[in-house]
Amino acid sequence: MKGQMMKWSDYLDANQSRFVEELLEFVRIPSVSASEDHVDDVVTAGNWVVQRLISAGIENARLMTTEGHPIVYGDWLHADPGKPTVLIYGHFDVQPAEPFELWQTPPFSPEVRDDKVWGRGASDDKGGMFIPILSVEALLKTKGSLPVNVKFFFEGQEEIGSPHLPAFIAANGALLKADMIFSADGSQWAEDQPNLITGLKGLVAAQVTVTGAKTDQHSGQQGGGIANPIQGLTHIIASMKGLDGKVKVAGFYDDVIDLTVEDRMAIDRVPFDEEQYISDLGIQEVFGEAGYSTRERLWARPTFELNGIWGGWQGSGIKTVLPAQAFSKITCRLVANQKPDVIFAKLKTHIEAHCPKGLRVTVDRLAGSADPFLVPSGHNSSAVAADVLTEVYGKSPYIIRTGGSIPVMTMLLKELGVHATVFAFGMSDENLHAPNEFFRLSNFRIGQTAYCKLLEKLS
Repeated sequence: MKGQMMKWSDYLDANQSRFVEELLEFVRIPSVSASEDHVDDVVTAGNWVVQRLISAGIENARLMTTEGHPIVYGDWLHADPGKPTVLIYGHFDVQPAEPFELWQTPPFSPEVRDDKVWGRGASDDKGGMFIPILSVEALLKTKGSLPVNVKFFFEGQEEIGSPHLPAFIAANGALLKADMIFSADGSQWAEDQPNLITGLKGLVAAQVTVTGAKTDQHSGQQGGGIANPIQGLTHIIASMKGLDGKVKVAGFYDDVIDLTVEDRMAIDRVPFDEEQYISDLGIQEVFGEAGYSTRERLWARPTFELNGIWGGWQGSGIKTVLPAQAFSKITCRLVANQKPDVIFAKLKTHIEAHCPKGLRVTVDRLAGSADPFLVPSGHNSSAVAADVLTEVYGKSPYIIRTGGSIPVMTMLLKELGVHATVFAFGMSDENLHAPNEFFRLSNFRIGQTAYCKLLEKLS
């Protein structure tokens, strides 16, 4: 079969070995966005994507600059009048690969073993973002056209929090405008079980500094006469969260959208072995906000967590010091419709009000902010995605949320007014951000079929 007579499924089958070799070539590029040593490599990866879009038949493919790492854009906009425009997102930067000694094979010398591609970025997100490019190529090479208009939007700074993406999206809103958005960065539940992610948590972070005397003091000479910053800090921290798991900061829950009966049923449908969860983590029992299941707390309730605390003497033995300062780092994972700015203000007010006499406290906002993301019930592109996943896997997807954050989802919603749908085919056990990252070739292939079916169903 050649040209127009070949089915897209046959084209995909016939070209899988080439696609895998191309993925290996892509993964060889050490596009580590967090390292100044790899700035040029991120650009190289972006240019690789541009050339691959062009060879797939995508038009207007180009590398676009930001104040940091670049963006890749491309489109095909020749669908019949009235057909929707679909924006597909992904990222070509990767996490640092250290420690190198823990890799079975070098992270940027990828290879295929056990029907998996091993290498940094194979799953997150080079394999994932390559899938829709191949699907579009298959449709164009066999049908000569696409059933809908398609735009590609790939970034080179996701792994460092997309710091320059808000300005880029704001400046290029018309270029990126679309009726639907799909993220090729994400995962499925298992090789034989799809999922649809409908909620992501937001994030706000702060550092608390409590100060007493101008320098460390002798605890025998000054103890009992002045306040201790470490004790003051622990008092503040204890005031913020109860033993029932409830955050005690005034107004913390004011904007939270409560779980509906349907929400809780969808979460309960997803298998969860709590005893295995306890065993895997090496804990004695679960802990969290009363009135909610463990999975509900993990996926759909806001959290307050103390990430670090330090001050005073840290060496071996004893040093009878009354420290001048004590510090802690705090993060809160947020759910719809909480806002990072509002929650930070409430945290700051609470902390300042609970600082003991004789001490001074400062609360500094840290980088890493993100709005929570929740797909509304009946969302059009998510409904279509669920239908496609059901057809491809032979079973309906679990409807899930996650405790993590993907800032670009809320950036696109804010600027374009469109809720994105995660349509991606990695898996959470593929050592993302860890040594020996891999991507299953079975998912690489099924994802290509799924994207072809998705674009056809959207027409």
